[in-house]
Amino acid sequence: MIDSKLILITLLIKLGVAAAVSSALARSTVFQNLLLSERRTAGQMLGLLACICVPLTLGVWVRVVVPNFYAADISFEAIIIVGLLLGTTPAIIAGAFLSIPAVLHREYLTLPFNLIVALIFGTYRAFVSEEDVWSFSPFVDLSIYRWIRRNLMRPRVDRQVLLLMLIFGMQMLRNWIGDHYPRRLFTLRSNSWPLLLAIFVCAPIVVGIPLKIWNAIRIERKLEVQERLLLEARLDALQRQINPHFLFNTLNSIASLVRFRPEQARELIVKLASILRVLLQDRDDLLPLRDELQFADDYLDIEVARFGAEKLQVVKDIPDETLEILVPSMLLQPLIENSIKHGLEPRIGGGTITLRSRLQQDKLVVTVEDDGVGMTAESESSPEPRRGGLLHSGTGVGMRNVRERMQVLCGPEVGFEILSRPGRGTRVVLTIPVIHTQIAGTQLSEARSTDS
Repeated sequence: MIDSKLILITLLIKLGVAAAVSSALARSTVFQNLLLSERRTAGQMLGLLACICVPLTLGVWVRVVVPNFYAADISFEAIIIVGLLLGTTPAIIAGAFLSIPAVLHREYLTLPFNLIVALIFGTYRAFVSEEDVWSFSPFVDLSIYRWIRRNLMRPRVDRQVLLLMLIFGMQMLRNWIGDHYPRRLFTLRSNSWPLLLAIFVCAPIVVGIPLKIWNAIRIERKLEVQERLLLEARLDALQRQINPHFLFNTLNSIASLVRFRPEQARELIVKLASILRVLLQDRDDLLPLRDELQFADDYLDIEVARFGAEKLQVVKDIPDETLEILVPSMLLQPLIENSIKHGLEPRIGGGTITLRSRLQQDKLVVTVEDDGVGMTAESESSPEPRRGGLLHSGTGVGMRNVRERMQVLCGPEVGFEILSRPGRGTRVVLTIPVIHTQIAGTQLSEARSTDS
């Protein structure tokens, strides 16, 4: 019979071993991906079993070899955890693997007992939901009265209590077998009822510790997925705000030309159809600057046809080394539209739109500039004036959407600055972290391989 003090110390250390092993595994990205994957291949399943069983099998071996060091053996609870999380077959494999050191030590009943435990808890897993497993706690309810009242008013099978009773029952069976065959199946035994109760209570707590630790990671992963979906929904909403804004303005331009210049209106309709074809396609959130410039050129062709080449001129200063750098889609068109509508259109003689790009260390600087009427303090796009009549960040729909999409797609390192002087024009300066198409392609491939 094991000394009472040694039993109490062993139970406390078992709780620490369970917490330490489960925490160490939780820090491994490989283990997280294997554990939380919805579908696993046979190789991934074996890898997950190896992550759990190899260190715990070493614990069984330590218990067999080192006298009075029983706390390292939590194989009984480990089989329960594997059965609850992975099912019957993986639990049987784990039970057989964990019994190897004990069987070599002539504890021959360990293997059949482990297989029975695997079968029972694997079967339990087949009849309950995943949430019932992850939400398991050895503390059924802090209010026994409330728990009894709830179950009396609406009788039902409480899966949490059922699992708790199964663990208690298997621990009692283990102790009964260990009492009758002490050298064939290891268990902590005592003639003291308080100590026996402590042994029975320790088992579900050891089971609950890894489930709680790993469930925290699972919840964190779910929150990350929900955050990403929310981000995609936000981007989609911003995109849907930009497209109608552009479409309605272009249709108004075409309507003004239909009666007096029908051929030019027809040309604008053809170009608009080309633009809409691009908009209706599934486009990446980030595109090479070359593609974004092509889209902006199509829009400028419409505006040049509307205003006339003598009133609207376009100047470009785009070095070749900037063409393959990724930028948010629909980046330039709203800014060009804003320059034409608020800067050049009110000016009788028209003006010039200038597009520039340059590399500045690890940033891409894109400038959209016009020599129009500029912004005033009352302008819709600029709420407050600064010293010398210089105006900064705008709040118009087009400006605001461009700024928000840049921040969502490229992070807080982006820069968005509007510089304008009434009567002298407006300059919008965008600063974007450099992302090349080759690097983005590599990152996308890595992300897809991780998801798969």
